[in-house]
Amino acid sequence: MAQDSVDLSCDYQFWMQKLSVWDQASTLETQQDTCLHLAQFQEFLRKMYETLKEMNSNTIFERFPTIDQLLAKACWNPFILAYDESQKILIWCLCHLINKEPQNSRQSKLNSWIQGVLSHILSALRFDKEGALFTQGLGYAPVDYYPGLLKNMVLSLASELRENHLNGFNTQRRMTPERLASLSRVCVPLITLPDVDPLVEALLVCHGHEPQEILQPEFFEAVNEAILLKKISLPMSAVVCLWLRHLPSLEKAMLHLFEKLISSERNCLRRIECFIKDSSLPQAACHPAIFRVVDEMFRCALLETDGAPEIIATIQVFTQCFVEALGKENKQLRFALKTYFPYTSPSLAMVLLQDPQDVPREHWLQTLKHISELLREAVEDQTHGSRRGPLESWFLFIHFGGWAEMVAEQLLRSAAEPPAALLWLLAFYYSPHDGRQQRAQTMTCDLCLSIKQVRTDCSSI
Repeated sequence: MAQDSVDLSCDYQFWMQKLSVWDQASTLETQQDTCLHLAQFQEFLRKMYETLKEMNSNTIFERFPTIDQLLAKACWNPFILAYDESQKILIWCLCHLINKEPQNSRQSKLNSWIQGVLSHILSALRFDKEGALFTQGLGYAPVDYYPGLLKNMVLSLASELRENHLNGFNTQRRMTPERLASLSRVCVPLITLPDVDPLVEALLVCHGHEPQEILQPEFFEAVNEAILLKKISLPMSAVVCLWLRHLPSLEKAMLHLFEKLISSERNCLRRIECFIKDSSLPQAACHPAIFRVVDEMFRCALLETDGAPEIIATIQVFTQCFVEALGKENKQLRFALKTYFPYTSPSLAMVLLQDPQDVPREHWLQTLKHISELLREAVEDQTHGSRRGPLESWFLFIHFGGWAEMVAEQLLRSAAEPPAALLWLLAFYYSPHDGRQQRAQTMTCDLCLSIKQVRTDCSSI
């Protein structure tokens, strides 16, 4: 082990001198010498990386005070960067220099500098004279070579992340949390580059095995912002992972939807539906955890606005989009309805989830009476001390506005005395806080008079 340490120190001095020569001269002889020693230098980088893995950022600089200079010279050498393997090892070496919790301005500046160098490797957007000379020697123009370099680098890293995800229990091949955290930090300024999408997706989908989140909050925030502003397009699986792993991003997505609805001058149901579907929230809400957060935010908006019709309409349109997405994702629900609506009976949720238009007209009255019985049982026959009953049942019922519309249509079309079950549904829909006696009075007086008046008006037209 001691001999290995001595050998590495000697190699370090040798390659530091070599890199300085390569950096200062751009003659044909220098370029030939660089290409001649590339394989040996790559082997040195592997040894250096294995050594850095066992050290923290402070001890690294104690043993190798000029390690940042050595890596910088290598990163700016286009001949070295031409090898995908060299690019990858350089990235991991640089990531190990980053101090996760900088204690002073020097460490903070070093972190910023490292991020800049890493950005250079991944984006490869700087076309210096040496780079142009090298790519021309290969028969490529820089405009063709550099995007290919970035693409290959991203695909290589994404592939390694996927292997890490699949081999999570294999500790020998698993990435360390520090490496994942460093890579997520590096990606922040590169989020909107189209070629970086596979790497962003791989980071979001790759779950670590640590008790706490290891990816950087700035990474989640940058990705979420880019998604909301339509600067990047990721698969729904990656978006779901983002919102599951970073609750502030999901909350911001909901607030972004509310802002669009509020700022829009005209919000017809069709326009609301376009906004909601464009937000990707109904599709993501197929995961119960996301649905529960979204639904809770709708509940808060409903309470804050005292049941504003605009909020109710938005909830109903969102529910329609959600049920549609749920049907497309899987014909058989992966999750029980109880996971989406935990405070209501599964039988009631199952009935309401049906599309009213799918029920044959001759069964409308029977189905509405059944819904009324289930709701009435939940609201009026609840066990003492269950304070959430009426509100939860009403909140569930307003999700499915089509049933309330069907109630109103049945009451207006029927020439006979309005059925008590339908009157109860309508009274509960518009006055959920009324007690049993007050609701009964509304049913027998106010609603009956209103329905008779509407019928009279319609018949005279």
